[in-house]
Amino acid sequence: MTNKHYQAAIAAFDQANSQDPNKEIADGREYPKELLYAQRMSDMQERYVPDASEAVKLAVRAQHIQRWKIPRSKFPMDKEGYLQWRTGLYKFHAETAGRIMQDAGYDEVMIDRVKKIVSKKGLKVNPETQLMEDVVDLVFIEHYLVGFVAQHPEYDEAKWIPIIRKTWQKMSAHAHEFALAGKIKLPEALVPLILKAVQ
Repeated sequence: MTNKHYQAAIAAFDQANSQDPNKEIADGREYPKELLYAQRMSDMQERYVPDASEAVKLAVRAQHIQRWKIPRSKFPMDKEGYLQWRTGLYKFHAETAGRIMQDAGYDEVMIDRVKKIVSKKGLKVNPETQLMEDVVDLVFIEHYLVGFVAQHPEYDEAKWIPIIRKTWQKMSAHAHEFALAGKIKLPEALVPLILKAVQ
């Protein structure tokens, strides 16, 4: 596939995410939430594995595409409801990304490859899916862990350690090294907790 297809798909992913009614402030600027997330994902992927395949680069950019269209509140607020929501999201993101890629001129082989990664199929066995999972977790630690902690002031250390550990276990050994080698900005206040969790 030519660079033309890739540029068209990335631009269309960003156009789709720029419609997010939810906003987030970063560096003093307001962004549509999922557009900012997608840009952070691509930025992390470029830092982590700059020579990633085209399929991974596309999947990374589309991983949360138009997430606001399937709100958590539409599902029961229990563990089963959460799992239904997650499964529904994976399918929705994969289908949306696939449709956009088709419009950009990609063939079915590349579309299926990206859909597999976006829907997190073959985690731990498909290297491309694992690579995207690494990027997801690195972005979460660098940009979103602090906010997540702030949302749960009632959680104590004993509750946080398994939560952080769960994220850590989804990552590859390469991602562990990358995070601990100072390649990502660990939230300062949480460094002792993170280190305790991953020991």
